[in-house]
Amino acid sequence: MSTVAAYDLAPVSEVAATGGLCLPVYLDHHATTPTDPRVAAVVMHHMTGAFGNASSRDHAYGDEAEAAVSHAKREIATLLDASPRSVVFTSGATESLNLALQGFVRARRARPGARAVRIALPHVEHPAVLDVCGYLAERGDVEQVWLQVDERGRLNLGAVEQACRAGVDLLCVMAANNEIGNVYPLAEVGAIARANGVPFLTDATQAAGKVEIRFREWSVSMLALAGHKMYGPKGVGALLVDPDLYLEPIIRGGGHQRGLRSGTLNVPGIAGLGEACRLRRIEMDADESHIAHQRDRLQVVLEEGIPGLMVNGDPDRRLAGNLHVSIPDVLSSTVVAHLRDRVALARGSACASGVDAPSHVLAALGLSPAAVRGSLRLGLGRSTSDVEVEAAGAWIMETIHSIRSRM
Repeated sequence: MSTVAAYDLAPVSEVAATGGLCLPVYLDHHATTPTDPRVAAVVMHHMTGAFGNASSRDHAYGDEAEAAVSHAKREIATLLDASPRSVVFTSGATESLNLALQGFVRARRARPGARAVRIALPHVEHPAVLDVCGYLAERGDVEQVWLQVDERGRLNLGAVEQACRAGVDLLCVMAANNEIGNVYPLAEVGAIARANGVPFLTDATQAAGKVEIRFREWSVSMLALAGHKMYGPKGVGALLVDPDLYLEPIIRGGGHQRGLRSGTLNVPGIAGLGEACRLRRIEMDADESHIAHQRDRLQVVLEEGIPGLMVNGDPDRRLAGNLHVSIPDVLSSTVVAHLRDRVALARGSACASGVDAPSHVLAALGLSPAAVRGSLRLGLGRSTSDVEVEAAGAWIMETIHSIRSRM
């Protein structure tokens, strides 16, 4: 870890003497969450003791691995109100979204006389959606129909209905935004999709395990999620697919998972994902309520202590742990550099870390260039302590005041 000489801070593995504070304070839970120790124990068990291949049907080791996969499917399905048959395991949300989009488009384009597939989506989707759709559009396989959002990133349901009535083949609306934290009205979007006979894909990477999602009741056709956003392991995710919806596989070889996604199953990761889903089902409501209280406290501290601070996104429908702000007269890169050994926060999404291009999400909101350059994403989680919230707030304010004094 690099250090900022002026602060002379301890490494992250060490704990400060005052208040048991671990440095730096971790406020980047949108990028990844720490693996729950209970989940890690399950992963380790299936890496060492129960290490069988889930496709080995000739002995008890394979049976045990297959049982673990089946159990994980049930836990995921229970959390998200889905059938276990709908669960397809992947390496993460990016692969899940590629399977959903490319698999859907390939299946449609294979039909005799097929035209370009029309996909309706807002500009605020994650790059794992936007880049795939853009790639398919460049190939002539997709026509993109853009759904506008307002200055708070809120979706116009009237525009969604208009697009569906005009004729689209797939509706794509994320469950929650990875930058500004907006939680989108999936029940209403799903009702519009159902009424117009349009399949509905949602990227639930940031939302699964944090807000209620009802796959079947809300008429969702496909849903992507990742383990490491919900206190599970990295490198494992899932795509929930309506059993009546056909996708063309994009990975072949072995015919695993009903031919939808071939490859030896990552049993330790899958078992960990199942355990993470089980724990979120039990603990989600209490955890998210506490996290929202901490987030609100941090917001009040920053608003009172930093003149000119703007809070971005929808204040009424956002993830409990999300606080996205802009300080237009200060560069966020400067703030992050000064704070990196005290507070771990981000200028934007992890996939764009180190990229100087402005956030496509903030551009879609129509924020001024100065507000975009001065934006910070703070992400709290279930392990964030009250002491950390108070310390982070004080250090952020101190840093902003210090930067302004030198301007």
